[in-house]
Amino acid sequence: QVQLVESGGGLVQAGDSLRLSCAASGRTFIWYTMGWFRQAPGKEREFVAAISRNGGTTRYADSVKGRFTISRDNAKNTVYLQMNSLKPEDTAVYYCAARDSPYLSFELKGYDVWGQGTQVTVSS
Repeated sequence: QVQLVESGGGLVQAGDSLRLSCAASGRTFIWYTMGWFRQAPGKEREFVAAISRNGGTTRYADSVKGRFTISRDNAKNTVYLQMNSLKPEDTAVYYCAARDSPYLSFELKGYDVWGQGTQVTVSS
């Protein structure tokens, strides 16, 4: 089973950019479809973005479409989330997740392995 460690979170101002990274170890990374989710205080964890095994297919939540970009480097066993034009409502703990399937999923239950999360705080 793969293990996941996120990094890159922090405190930024509205309009700024951040890039989150998720490093995978263990089983072969390319076998996994990857996703990013987030959880704001008092809210349920929600889907942000997903990427296929070879990076050729991506999907986004409507709330981040056009601002966030998910990508992966299979040679480095890493998936990224580039976040531009950040808004205060993007404040949350961001989690990456791995899915042992060739098909993308937008649901929490579709993922087999989770990282510990990284905090992103956007001030107005």
